[in-house]
Amino acid sequence: MAFMILGQYKYGGNTFEASAAPSGSSFSECRADVVKALKVDEACTHMKCSFGGIWNGGGGAGQKNLFVASFFFDRAAEAGFINSNAAVAKVKPSDFEEAAKRACKLNVNDAQSSYPGVQKDNVPYICMDLVYQYTLLVDGFGVDPQQEMTLVKKVPYSDAFVEAAWPLGSAIEVASSS
Repeated sequence: MAFMILGQYKYGGNTFEASAAPSGSSFSECRADVVKALKVDEACTHMKCSFGGIWNGGGGAGQKNLFVASFFFDRAAEAGFINSNAAVAKVKPSDFEEAAKRACKLNVNDAQSSYPGVQKDNVPYICMDLVYQYTLLVDGFGVDPQQEMTLVKKVPYSDAFVEAAWPLGSAIEVASSS
């Protein structure tokens, strides 16, 4: 089967070729590539590691009430399993897996028509993005595939809504555990 190079992913200082067959991609092959890129099996010199041998902060009660923001919200909305107009949505990592399996079966033209909210330049990556998100949550951070979590696009602050992003989430976690 001939593969068509669609582009590159850059992660952790490494460049990975992103390719797919014209007829679609293999969920399991994409997942294996993401596991490799995340270095999930890297040696861990700490008590608990997430990926790449990096300490995961110890987990604990904070991991039971997860808030996930930014690109996770955007891809979930584009994949159609949350309402893009909602401020928050409840999902499970398995929702990303199911969406990835659907997206990976599609060729680029079918993906374009199935995901009209995705910018044309990003359509070839919808499969890989969803696989990456699922794998990062489950293999990278050790979140149970059935654990409910909250996707957040914007959070209320004073009399406005502020774009939710990981630095804000990290600050909230630090402030709430004090």
